[in-house]
Amino acid sequence: MKAAFLPDRGVVKVAGDDARNFLNGLITTDIAELRPGLGKFGALLTPQGKIIADFLITEAPAGHGGGFLIDAPRALAKGLADKLGFYKLRAKVTVENLSDSISVLAAWDGEPATTPDLGFADPRNPALGWRILVPEEQTQAVAELIGAELVDSSAYEAHRIATGVPRGGLDFMYGDAFPHETNMDRLNGVDFDKGCYVGQEVVSRMQHRGTARTRTVKIILDGPSPEAGAAILAGDKQVGTIGSTAGEKGLALVRIDRVADALDAGQPLTAGGLPLRLAEPDVVRTPPK
Repeated sequence: MKAAFLPDRGVVKVAGDDARNFLNGLITTDIAELRPGLGKFGALLTPQGKIIADFLITEAPAGHGGGFLIDAPRALAKGLADKLGFYKLRAKVTVENLSDSISVLAAWDGEPATTPDLGFADPRNPALGWRILVPEEQTQAVAELIGAELVDSSAYEAHRIATGVPRGGLDFMYGDAFPHETNMDRLNGVDFDKGCYVGQEVVSRMQHRGTARTRTVKIILDGPSPEAGAAILAGDKQVGTIGSTAGEKGLALVRIDRVADALDAGQPLTAGGLPLRLAEPDVVRTPPK
């Protein structure tokens, strides 16, 4: 088993008598039944349905003060805390950015020998393994406790890319992407049966009308990696952009209809003059209603 400290992740805590209902009325995932040892994937959206921040969330046990702990991009943690504070109005909740005191450890390629109090299985994809919230100075000790070898965060990045899970800021831009475009609907990040939340009307419309034309897909590179953000072309027409890459594997944000047309026409895909292909070509074909 491997484990890696993720320096790009931060932690926001939401606590108080109204914390569960408060969060459930704001975010895309349903936390009504969330409990310690369980994690959910979700996001806070704009009223127009664009992603402000996506995150993993778990409930802290009473021995750790209770409340809900949000594992979010560290660069967005303060802004997320401020935004949640803006929404709280008279709700009995407190919001804290704990990124300086609690860090995030990812563990994969095996089952932990023991599960720490603030550990939970990554709900997006079983292959991603586990998340453990822990002070940075304890990461080595926790890795040993769960029976994992501590490796560099780049190893986890390569694993994430191979698994096909996008990362905000690399594979899509915050404030500019809908949940469907980042596959949140396929990664257990959107609950379509829960009540209202911010941006819910737009997301539900995309789901029921099948209007998501842009998706994050896995790609295979047949040469050096193009730069992130490089245009993907089918002939002289842009059909997408390169996201994060590791070796021959990568992610890309593509217009699925345009890529499907290119595949049907036998047109090769290129980025920066370099060839690439889809790891799973069928994902760009919209299933019939």
